[in-house]
Amino acid sequence: MTDRSKYTRPYWESMRTRLQPEGRAFINGTYVASQSGRTFTNNTPIDGKPLADVADCDEKDIDAAVTAARTAFEDGRWRNLEPKVRKKILLNFAAQIRQHAEELALLESLDVGKAVLNALDVDVPMTAECIAYYAEFADKIFDEVAPTGPKDLALIRREPLGVIGAIVPWNYPLLLAAWKIGPALITGNSVVLKPAEQSPLSVLRLGQLAKAAGLPDGVLNIVPGFGERAGRPLALHPDVDMITFTGSTEVGKLMLRYAGDSNMKRVSLECGGKSPHIVMADANLKAAAKGIAWGAYFNQGELCYAGTRVIAHSSIRAALVDEIKRVTAGITLGHPFEPTTWIGAMIEEKHMQQVLRHIEDGCREGAQVALGGQRAMQNTGGYYVEATVLENVTNTMRVAQEEIFGPILSVIDFDSEQEALAMANDSIYGLAAAVWTADMNIAHRLSNGLRAGTVWVNCYDRASMATPFGGFKQSGFGRDRSPHALDKYTDLKTIWTAYR
Repeated sequence: MTDRSKYTRPYWESMRTRLQPEGRAFINGTYVASQSGRTFTNNTPIDGKPLADVADCDEKDIDAAVTAARTAFEDGRWRNLEPKVRKKILLNFAAQIRQHAEELALLESLDVGKAVLNALDVDVPMTAECIAYYAEFADKIFDEVAPTGPKDLALIRREPLGVIGAIVPWNYPLLLAAWKIGPALITGNSVVLKPAEQSPLSVLRLGQLAKAAGLPDGVLNIVPGFGERAGRPLALHPDVDMITFTGSTEVGKLMLRYAGDSNMKRVSLECGGKSPHIVMADANLKAAAKGIAWGAYFNQGELCYAGTRVIAHSSIRAALVDEIKRVTAGITLGHPFEPTTWIGAMIEEKHMQQVLRHIEDGCREGAQVALGGQRAMQNTGGYYVEATVLENVTNTMRVAQEEIFGPILSVIDFDSEQEALAMANDSIYGLAAAVWTADMNIAHRLSNGLRAGTVWVNCYDRASMATPFGGFKQSGFGRDRSPHALDKYTDLKTIWTAYR
């Protein structure tokens, strides 16, 4: 059993001094500089200090990565391996991730600003779990035989698409990369993965770990860079068969345009959210407050499914806010290396300023700050924002409609069940939602009426690899996690044979 007492701030600071992050692209099994020689400096949001020089990749680098992926796919070095061999390699990959858990957690914390123990306890083990989960499907995916007459044989084969372009965001770099590469690889595809420019380091490390596990060269390629110079040419590349994207709705719409402007490649999108909590008058307020606070403030509120709209019955709204304040007092904001820290730094100064402007705009529209609302820990040089509750919010305000991606809760009153449901659905997003009530009739009515990919009842952020994740409306389409994720990385081929 791991000695948890060793995980002090000095322990992580000491590791940081010895860390040598890899910033080059990983193409065809080798780390390489960008062809232009350009790099950009990757700074940590913890204290604003530089972490590494990272390859500033462009169209030429993307083309090299896609060529490597296509070659690997066409010669069958991966897709033609026996299923049990592919399974063994991906299980080895998961084991490599677990063996390097501390290093990966530190990279993730430094790159993103999250509490390092959260990365160690959540991000890294769930990344390994995801790879291992999909590894087990290698010898469990069956083709079909269609019912026909006695002189015909119709086989329905599930085949890999080819080259998958995967673009992942900065809030959960490792885990969301695993959600893409796990099902893509086990179904026989090759992958070109572009991490966000703000958080490339932990994902780049995956390339070396995958190779150590036995993954053939060219099957997984990782190309860092900015969206316009690297993401755009990946999405436009005529030899990429699919783009799977997690990020903002705005950029998700660009992915659709790029697919149409190139080769009509498949597109799967998991985009923004503005998830509502409906808290009925009979709800358990202690349980609701705990679920609401942790669901909004964990990972600094940088969660696509964060439940940032609290639609509370007017009779219990004040009591609920008081209980949320009490719970929030135990969700410590601090330096990410401190073992007591739960809320770390915003990803970058630009984003922190956007979050603070949303609070200012909400107050200008009539909202009132009931908790927090300020920048914190300015003396560190990092980008920290207090856990914030805004009251007197209406559902038409910007803070109630726009995805903020920060630790801000907006509290909205309602008086009837119908009003609550209408407000909850009055959003361009439909990623997640929650219902808090003691009446299961109400719970079923509301959960059936909510337009969201996931609806939690009397809980929040409960998850499993066995359940699909994705959204309705402008939160995107396609699903990550669960066996359903396999479908988007394969296509069905009918082989019809007639007998004489």
